[in-house]
Amino acid sequence: MRHKIAGRRLKRSSGHRRALFRNLITELFRHRRITTTEAKARAVRAEAEKLITVAKRSLDKENDVHERRQVLRTVTDKEVLRELFETIAPEYKDRPGGYTRIIKLGSRQGDAAAMAILELVE
Repeated sequence: MRHKIAGRRLKRSSGHRRALFRNLITELFRHRRITTTEAKARAVRAEAEKLITVAKRSLDKENDVHERRQVLRTVTDKEVLRELFETIAPEYKDRPGGYTRIIKLGSRQGDAAAMAILELVE
């Protein structure tokens, strides 16, 4: 039974899934928009929004080392980390949530997988 087990497994091992999510989130913050499957977009969306919330929390503080280290566990590039804290988080300072949107694209030609665009809201 799967009582109280949350999250999507996407037919991957835990290490592979963690690496996939880290890479997708890093690229989302780098390019502000990624094209992926619908299932991956839905799985990554919640984690990306939580990281933006952590970055927003550091705006009022002088020393944000703790928040940066928390986000660095997921984001794999320090340049992207800097952009998240200095550019992306201040854009959403007055927004209480809903930093991303998923736009459905239809089926992929090769395997008919449902595709979607995951992007940061302007």
